Amino acid sequence: MRLTILGGGGFRVPLVYGALLGDRGEGRVTEVVLHDVDAGRLEAVTRVLAEQADRVPDAPVVRATTDLDDALRGADFVFSAIRVGGLRGRAEDERVALDEGVLGQETVGAGGVAYGLRTVPVAVDIARRVTRLAPDAWVINFTNPAGLVTEAMSRYLGDRVIGICDSPVGLGRRVARALGADTREAFVDYVGLNHLGWVRGLRIAGRDELPRLLADVDRLGSFEEGRLFGPEWLRSLGAIPNEYLHYYYFNRETVRAYQEAERTRGAFLRDQQSRFYTDALRPGGSALRAWEDTRAEREATYMAENRESAGAGEREEEDLSGGYEQVALALMRAIARDERTTLILNVRNRSTLAALDADAVIEVPCLVGADGAHPLATDPLPGHATGLVCAVKAVEREVLAAAESGSRETAVKAFALHPLVDSVNVARRLVDGYTAAHPELAYLK
Repeated sequence: MRLTILGGGGFRVPLVYGALLGDRGEGRVTEVVLHDVDAGRLEAVTRVLAEQADRVPDAPVVRATTDLDDALRGADFVFSAIRVGGLRGRAEDERVALDEGVLGQETVGAGGVAYGLRTVPVAVDIARRVTRLAPDAWVINFTNPAGLVTEAMSRYLGDRVIGICDSPVGLGRRVARALGADTREAFVDYVGLNHLGWVRGLRIAGRDELPRLLADVDRLGSFEEGRLFGPEWLRSLGAIPNEYLHYYYFNRETVRAYQEAERTRGAFLRDQQSRFYTDALRPGGSALRAWEDTRAEREATYMAENRESAGAGEREEEDLSGGYEQVALALMRAIARDERTTLILNVRNRSTLAALDADAVIEVPCLVGADGAHPLATDPLPGHATGLVCAVKAVEREVLAAAESGSRETAVKAFALHPLVDSVNVARRLVDGYTAAHPELAYLK
């Protein structure tokens, strides 16, 4: 079975390959094709993978190419983890937004809108190529903003594109751990959009254990979201929000923390990964060790500004490992081997949330098998959550419309309607700033 990874020179590709090395079942991935527009990054990551595969019997064969059509042709699964504009683009997204006093995070607020406007045209081109070159392939999208990009691709690929994210997995794991429960035995009732969802229940043997957690202040304060949001706010919500909702619920504090930081997250990762790619190509050195050291620092500093503004302290050691690679592997196994399982995924809504139309991509538990991912029935969201979900989905639709039409006016509308951008004039200046910073946005007229 062939897996093509788009963004194959990306820093997190070794996580996916490491998961594949541990999969010894029948029908496993035997060939991995890495595609990237940057040949140097491809070479660095290929070196890491070669060290990972050393002394592993029957390790998947790795091939690298800068030819997109060659990479897609004959693929059984396509894993999309591209970053249009690279980390330089992410750093610019943050800078332009913060200059206007609004959030520039890569998937939330002005930064997320800018990233979406850059990425959607490229993702649509990929989707069209897949329909032509690998019509039977399943596309697993991790490219951010994951829900928005998955929805853009679904207009061409239908239900054969499925979005994944590690945030719900990590959140469910932390909630279960706080309750002393085994995650493998728990059903996480999680509903929302990508980076905009809530755990509303944790059922074990049919019993919802979340009320027990919400009633215990000490337990609530024992894990990351409890420290980030505060037990009192979690009890008011009656749910545990995805960590990215901190940008909404504590927006002023977060923007201030980002403005006061020595470097933004994007600038930090740009500089850090630049060192990694240099070290990985150094003769006589270990590319794998350079990657492992860089990854440890990356994970430890994740959402550092939010934790600092909330006084949440350092991340727990158990949370320093990823998770999206395990979701990707479980999803591929479920489809390729018909190993039916339940995973939290980004899929078309159908009739799951009545407030949204059938084609809106949402993030919910799904039953997965050989015929793909099917969202499970869920109770409606409370009014405050429904309002936020509908507002952000409306912004995503304006981004899709702007990307399709090339309309600068529609792009301004996308920024202006976002809950974290409080002025049409600010929205206009954001579009001016982003089009000046990103050649990829030259299509906006």
